[in-house]
Amino acid sequence: MAGPEAGEQAARARALAVLRIRGAALGAAVLPAALAVVLFAGAATGGLGSWDSGGWALARWIVAGFAVAVLLLAALVAAVVARARPALSPTVPVAEESAPDLYRLVRDLADRLEVPAPSAIALTPDCDSWLEDRTHRAHAPPGGGPASGRAAPASRGAAAGADRQVPAPVLVIGSPFLWWMRVGELRALLAPVVAGTGPSAHPDIAAARRFVRGLDAAVAVAARARGTLRGIPLRFVGRVARLLLRGCGEHAAQMERGVAAAASERAQGVDYGLRIVAQEQVGLAYAGWDRLLTRVALPAWRMGRWPARLDAGVVSALTELSRRDRLAEGFASRLGERPACDLLEEPGAIDRAASLLAARLFHGGPAESGPDWSPVAWDRYPEEVVDRKWRLEAARLHRVLDDLPALASPDSASEDDGAAEPGRPKEPLGTTDPVDRPEPASTREPVGVQESAGTTDPMGEPLAGRVRLAGTVPPRPDSVSPGTGAESPVAGPTLARIIERLARDSGSSELIAARLVTELEREERATADRRAAARTAGAEAAGTTGPGVPWGDGLVDGGVPLFPLQAPRSGRELLADHVTAMVCCAAVDTAGAAPGLDWLDGPALLVGGARRTDVGHSVRSLVEDGDAEPLRDWLGELGVRPDKPVRLV
Repeated sequence: MAGPEAGEQAARARALAVLRIRGAALGAAVLPAALAVVLFAGAATGGLGSWDSGGWALARWIVAGFAVAVLLLAALVAAVVARARPALSPTVPVAEESAPDLYRLVRDLADRLEVPAPSAIALTPDCDSWLEDRTHRAHAPPGGGPASGRAAPASRGAAAGADRQVPAPVLVIGSPFLWWMRVGELRALLAPVVAGTGPSAHPDIAAARRFVRGLDAAVAVAARARGTLRGIPLRFVGRVARLLLRGCGEHAAQMERGVAAAASERAQGVDYGLRIVAQEQVGLAYAGWDRLLTRVALPAWRMGRWPARLDAGVVSALTELSRRDRLAEGFASRLGERPACDLLEEPGAIDRAASLLAARLFHGGPAESGPDWSPVAWDRYPEEVVDRKWRLEAARLHRVLDDLPALASPDSASEDDGAAEPGRPKEPLGTTDPVDRPEPASTREPVGVQESAGTTDPMGEPLAGRVRLAGTVPPRPDSVSPGTGAESPVAGPTLARIIERLARDSGSSELIAARLVTELEREERATADRRAAARTAGAEAAGTTGPGVPWGDGLVDGGVPLFPLQAPRSGRELLADHVTAMVCCAAVDTAGAAPGLDWLDGPALLVGGARRTDVGHSVRSLVEDGDAEPLRDWLGELGVRPDKPVRLV
C-alpha cells in the first residue's frame, strides 16, 4: 500500500496499541472486583462454601475490601486524568470576522486535500505551525461553547466511515510567516499542516491522543501538588500516570510520525514548487525573528517597554539582512507581491496582540499595558529605548562606583607604596577626578540645596532651579588632575572617572562587575514584586482567586517566561555593556552623536548618520586588561570629551 493511506494505517495501528494499554489498565483495576463478584456468587449458589463458612467467608471479605480500595484508587486516577487541563500553547485567537480571507484560503486548501477544515485559526509569536486539539472543556472560551469555535463543515471524503464525528483541531500559524511570506507561499507552507486534519478525524487516533494528553496533564497536576492532604493522593496519581506514559510513549510517538507522514504524502500535489520556496523562507524568517527578539526586543523588554509591531519589524530585519548577505539576495524582491498579512482585516491589532504575547513568553512581562509596561513604536525606539537604556546603565554604573572605596591619589601612593589610607571616605558622586579627596563635611552644602538664580555652571548654563545630589560640591580649581584637560572640570558623572578607575585599579573590574550583578538582580526583584502586586490587585478586583487563564493563553504562572531568550549575563559582560553605554552617552552629549536602531543588532550609535560598531573592542581592552589607550584614541578620533559630565536618567 502506498500514498497517505499507508501512513494513516500505521498511525491507526499505533493508536490501537495505546488504547489496548488503556484497556489493560482498566482491566487490572476491575479484576479484584470481578474476583469478589465470583466469590459472592459462589456463596449464593453454594458452589464456594456457605455464607458463614470460615475460610471462604474470610476470603470473600478480604477480596471485597481489596477490590473496593482498588476501585477507589482507580476512580481517583480516572478523575484526575479526565479533569486535568492539558497543556495549551499560548496563542492569539483569530476570529473569522477579523480574517475572512485567511479562513477562506484554509478551507479551499482543505477542499483540495479532501480533509476536514480546521475548526479555528490562532497565531503564535514563533516561526512554526501545527494543529492543536482544543476540545477539552477547560479550553472553552469565555461565554461557553467549544474551544475550537464554530465547527467548519467537513469537505467531501472527510472521516468517511467514522462512527462519530471528531471535532477538527485548531490551526496555529506562526505570526512572522504572515508578514514575511506571500499569500502563495503561505498556502504552500500550510498544505502539509492542514492535511493532518484527515488522520486526526479518525476516532481511534483522537481517543489515543486524548488519553496521552490526559496522562501528561495528570503528571503536571501531581508535580504542582502542595500539602499532605492533597499531595499524597496526587503523587500516587502521578506515579500511575508516569507508568502508563512509559508504556504507551513509544506507540504514541510512532502514531504521530505516521500522521505526519500521511499528511506530507497527501500534500505532495499541492503547490509543490512553491513549497520549496516557502521552506527556504522559513529558515530566513527564523533567523530574522531570532535576531529581532534577542537584539531589538529584549533591551526594550528589560526597560519595561514592549515593541508593538514585532511582526512588521521582522520584515525590516529580513530586508536589511538581504542587503548585507548575498545569500539572501533576491528575497527582498518578493516584497512587491501581496503579503499574507493582507488576509487579515486589522493586521495592526493582530500584530500588537502577538507582540504582547511574545513579551510574555520570552520575557515574562505582564498580560496588559501599565505604568511600567507600555508599548513603544519603532520610530520612537531610538529615543525612548536606546537613549534611555544607555543613560540608565550609565547611572547604575556611577551608583556602583559611589559605593566603592576611593583610590589613593598619586602623591599618597608614592609615599605609602600604593596603600590606601585607612578611614578614607567614599568618593562623592559628581567629582571629575576620581582620586580627589572630598571636602570636609563642614564645607558641604545641605542635601537638596538649590542653586540661586543667576549663577551659572562652568559650561555657561544657568543653575537656577537645579538641585544638586547630596554631598556633591563643585571641585576646587586646585584639585584638577593633570590628564583631564585644561578647562575647569564640571561637577557631574563623567566618562573620565570610569576610565581612570578601571585603568588604575586592576582589581576593580571584578568588584564593579559583581556589584553590578547584585544591583541588577535587586532591580529585577523590585520590578517583579511590583508586577506581582499589580496582578494580585487585579485578580482581587475581578473577584477571582485562581490564575484566571483565558482561552488562548497558556501562561498560568504570570511573570515567568516559558522560553527565556538568553542565559544570564556574566559580570564582565554586564560591566562591558555599562561602560559602552557610558561611552555612548558621552558621544551623544559632547560629540553630536545620536542613538539609533539597527534591525539586526539592536541599539546603535550613529555618528554623522553612520553606524559605529568599533567601540566594543576598545571597551573590552579597558574592562579585561585595564588598557585605556585604545578607548582614548577612539574618543579622540570622534571628538568625545570624557571630562565633560553626561546627562543621566
